[in-house]
Amino acid sequence: MIKAGIIGGAGYTAGELLRILIHHPQVEVVFVNSSSNAGNAVASVHSGLFGECELNFTDELPFDQVDVLFICSGHGDSRKFLEAHELPAELKIIDLSTDYRDESDGFVYGLPEYQRSKIQGAQKIANPGCFATCIQLALLPLAHAQLLKSEIHVTAITGSTGAGVKPSATTHFSWRNDNISVYKAFTHQHLIEINQTLKNMQAGFDQDLNFVPMRGDFARGIFASVYTDCELSQDEAIALYKDFYKDAAFTFVSDSNIDMKQVVNTNKAMVYVCKHGKKLHILSAIDNLAKGASGQAVQNMNLIFGLDEKCGLGLKSIGF
Repeated sequence: MIKAGIIGGAGYTAGELLRILIHHPQVEVVFVNSSSNAGNAVASVHSGLFGECELNFTDELPFDQVDVLFICSGHGDSRKFLEAHELPAELKIIDLSTDYRDESDGFVYGLPEYQRSKIQGAQKIANPGCFATCIQLALLPLAHAQLLKSEIHVTAITGSTGAGVKPSATTHFSWRNDNISVYKAFTHQHLIEINQTLKNMQAGFDQDLNFVPMRGDFARGIFASVYTDCELSQDEAIALYKDFYKDAAFTFVSDSNIDMKQVVNTNKAMVYVCKHGKKLHILSAIDNLAKGASGQAVQNMNLIFGLDEKCGLGLKSIGF
């Protein structure tokens, strides 16, 4: 059994991680660290785990008792945490913040569809961002084929859980319900890691990536609409995408239009491509808490420890 510890255990990503790990056949969760909730039952915060999880939060850090440490702290806090603590040399680390997505300090960027073999040999994983995962999955086949030759336009909408568990003016129900808004247009922090990956895959890539993120009036999921000039025909584009993802464990290319409910509550990504004149239009959908965060973290854990990539991730979409 893989023994796991979780840092920052009270947030949405930690709650989703626990939902997956407590049913994972090869994992035992040893501790869930949260200083503000120490001594309280995990299910008192993550109420959906009532009757399934008997753990209590702790403020202790028994690193020597675990094989893998998931860090679910806020952005900027993971680096502070690791700099402040001495961890066993053999301990695997999977960080869900932005802090190491530049692959600094020995971290490997954990997008399996991009560099699966490198993840398999990694000690430390920087889990990708949710928007970044969804958008990159729409573009990886084109970058791999060296076909990103003009600017890229992206509009993507995310659920309220993407903003974290702490309420704010733009996340509380009375504002978010029956409402849609744009935020961080052309400046979203996930652009850094997206551009990093595309430049690594397609040497000399220097096109503008125009990204307009939107807040949706739903809890979970990301749906991205991406288009760019492309010389391929529709049939050629579909063949390219299907070939690129033929061995992917969770990314599927659909022959028909997709919707977000197909992926919510799962670790799946759905992709659809269609040609309109000179434009190739790509739709991509994921669950922001699963494939966009905790599900992908478990997928990376499976790869690191040599397990079946799908182990513990057989989750069904809500569908209806």
